[in-house]
Order: sequence, then C-alpha cells, then structure tokens
Amino acid sequence: MPFAEIGPIAIHFPERAETNADLQAAFPEWDMPAIAEKTGIGSRYIAAPNETASDLAVAACEKLFREFGVQRESIDFVLFCTQTPDYPLPTTACLLQHRLGLRENCGALDFNLGCSGFVYGLAMADGLIRMGAARRILLITAETYSKYIDDQDRSLRTIFGDAAAATLVQASDQQSLTGFQFGTDGSGADTLLVADGGARSEQDAIKPRHRKRWKSRLYMDGPSLLSFTIVAVPRLIEEVLELAELTEPQVELYLLHQATRKMLEQLQTRLGLDEASLPIMLENYGNTVSCTLPILISDLRRQGRIELGTQSLLIGFGVGWSWAGCAWKETWAQ
Repeated sequence: MPFAEIGPIAIHFPERAETNADLQAAFPEWDMPAIAEKTGIGSRYIAAPNETASDLAVAACEKLFREFGVQRESIDFVLFCTQTPDYPLPTTACLLQHRLGLRENCGALDFNLGCSGFVYGLAMADGLIRMGAARRILLITAETYSKYIDDQDRSLRTIFGDAAAATLVQASDQQSLTGFQFGTDGSGADTLLVADGGARSEQDAIKPRHRKRWKSRLYMDGPSLLSFTIVAVPRLIEEVLELAELTEPQVELYLLHQATRKMLEQLQTRLGLDEASLPIMLENYGNTVSCTLPILISDLRRQGRIELGTQSLLIGFGVGWSWAGCAWKETWAQ
C-alpha cells in the first residue's frame, strides 16, 4: 500500500511588504514596539487590490513546477484550502486546474478551514493515495485576509499577512504521516468570523462574541482564541503521540500554526519546550492562516533543521473552532 509523503514546497508572497515602520509612519498614535513584542511580527505581505488567492496560488504552483522539476501532467488531484476564494462559486480549484494547464482527468476540490487546513489537507491527500485514487496531489493553501481588514484596524492589520504555498504530496513506500487526530467545537464560531458575503442574511448571521471595535469585515476575539488554544493544543498533542505510538523524547520538532508570538510562547511554557523544539518564525510574514505550516516547513528545511528522518508533530488550530494534528517523519530526499 502506498503512503503519502510531503515532497517539495514552493512559497509565494505578494510583491508589497508592509513593515511596522510603515504602519508607525501612517499611524503615529499606534504603539508599534509594544504590538511587535506581543505579536512577534515585524512585517507582512499584502495582496494588491486586484490580486486574489488564486493568483497567489498559481504563482506558487508555477514556482513548484519550475524549481523542483515537477511535471504538471503528473498531477492527479488539486486540494485547495482558502477562506478567501475568488467567488462563492465556481470552485476555485477548478479555476486553478485550467489556469495551470493540468489534465482534465484531474480531481479538484476546495475546502474552507483556515488555521487547521494544512493538516486536514494532508489527511485527505493521504486517504486519496492510500485508496489508489491519486499518486501526486497539489495541496495548495492561499489566503488574502487583508481584503477583510479595514486600514484603521490596529488589532488585525498588525497580525495577518497574505501568502500561498504549493505542497506536492506524493506516493511513497515509506509511511511518514501517522496519528492523524481532529477536533471541532462550533461554539467558538463567534470568535473569528466574517459574517457577510454568504447566503445567511445579515439579520440572522452569527454575531461577534463581544462588541465589534473596528470596521473590518473580519472580527477576532483574541483572548477567547488564546484560552481555547491553551486547552486544546496540549490535549491534541497527547492524542497524536498516543495514536502515533510516540513518546515526547522521540519528537524533535513541534511545528505549530504560527498565530502570534504571545500565543506560541504560552504554549511553549505549557508544554515545557523551548524555541529550538517549538520554533517561532513569523516575524517576516505575519499570521498567514492556512499557509503558516508549509512556510515553516520550507524555512526549516532550508536551514537544515529538518533532514531525512527528523521526527516532528504538525499542529493546526484556530478559526471554527477547528484543530488537527499528526506525526510526521521526513522521508523526502531534498
């Protein structure tokens, strides 16, 4: 039986990088040093007004094809994770199949999951490969949260960045992904949401958990998200370790969704880990939602901190509330 392997990853960012210095110049009243200390973010990339998630996704995929010699005709399936699709319909993955020149007998699927989306995508790719339905899958994550954020919104504009990641998930005779575990608690839907733009009328839409302070379409209740995360993530890690039949000393890296430095530092303390084991690497990108994990993997591979045989855990958590994790051993020979 074949297994899923995380192959090469290509990252693409929009052209414009917005730095904390840029924000300080535009808003002198904002205490950017204090904000940066909490978020751990110094800059983030912002999509152009006419640039969409699919545009970023196409650029990431073309980079994957070009830099890693991936033949587009070898792709059997496209899994596209985004919370900022080009249209309510058609499925953006169908548009990507056409724009990328992939075969017509190629599956294409959108899924809207945000911060846990990369791990969910790996699980779906693993299932498709194990059942023999596909051997090479493009797992694409792309987000343009900036389009939901008002320019004056100090709480969100300083955190979220736009990006796309194209990950080749391919069949292998080595099992590298194990212990998949998922969780959902829809009672937290009112802590991170965009309540307009769907079929639900504004009158009947979910209301933000607390008073909305900013004009952004996106609403976030940071303290509630932090409280949820501090409880859910340690429990998820325990479950993944048990399912994967691993012990804590066997795990070299805990790769967590890069939300903010404050949140990740609290998780480090709760789990008794340091930054060598639980990396925090969002200073130059911000919180890119479903893209944070593939960006983190790509950076660590490039730094030589993920090599053949490195044992890690992949942990996503956030909007929904939704959380997902798995164990991953590096088997791709870079």
